[in-house]
Amino acid sequence: MLMVFRASGARFLVAFSALALAAAVPAARAQFSQPSPGTQVHDPSALKPPPGAHVAIIEFEDMECPDCANANPLLKEAAAKYNIPWVRHDFPLPFHAWSMQAAVNARWFDTKSKKIGDEYRDAVFANQPSIVNLDGLRQFTEKFAADRKISLPFAMDPQGKLAAEVKADYALGQRVGIEHTPTIWVVTANSKGAPFVEVVDRSKLFQLIDQAIADTKGTGGTAAVKTAQK
Repeated sequence: MLMVFRASGARFLVAFSALALAAAVPAARAQFSQPSPGTQVHDPSALKPPPGAHVAIIEFEDMECPDCANANPLLKEAAAKYNIPWVRHDFPLPFHAWSMQAAVNARWFDTKSKKIGDEYRDAVFANQPSIVNLDGLRQFTEKFAADRKISLPFAMDPQGKLAAEVKADYALGQRVGIEHTPTIWVVTANSKGAPFVEVVDRSKLFQLIDQAIADTKGTGGTAAVKTAQK
């Protein structure tokens, strides 16, 4: 589904909408503040740190999900405090009107630099209540780009490659067993403890990371690498 907006003399093309994702994947649900009993993991192959790291945070997020916005500052703080990767997977829920396009936009900013892409994600979460619909997202994105002197193209994803990457992340989440957003794990490699632990109670995030680091000490390699995203 293609949607063209015009603003400030420039046209902004929305390559995919949430409806396109809804047609492609079954519905999932958002988690709003109430902790889940835990995810039943079907395929754990994705629940491991990036190469070179022994501990990492893995998150499946929806940029329109209020609880993802609530979790975002804490995850950013934890990744910085422990200097461990924070792997952010897209899991845009089909009933959210603009989350799919936000994920595509973030990946377009990733092509400029990973830092800019993550700044965009963080800014969307911080300003989420003011982004009511796709038009609001367009206005927010244009201002974000203008503030950084970045020129937006007529079409951010003309061939659908970025949307395909987002959908691949969603499919990965389905294989894992994701049922809500955010779903967060602390994952380890060569650990004497559990290879992955879901963060059901976010007040225990730092405690879980401390335990993961302790469980990987003396196993060779380092837990500290730069923040990563697939």
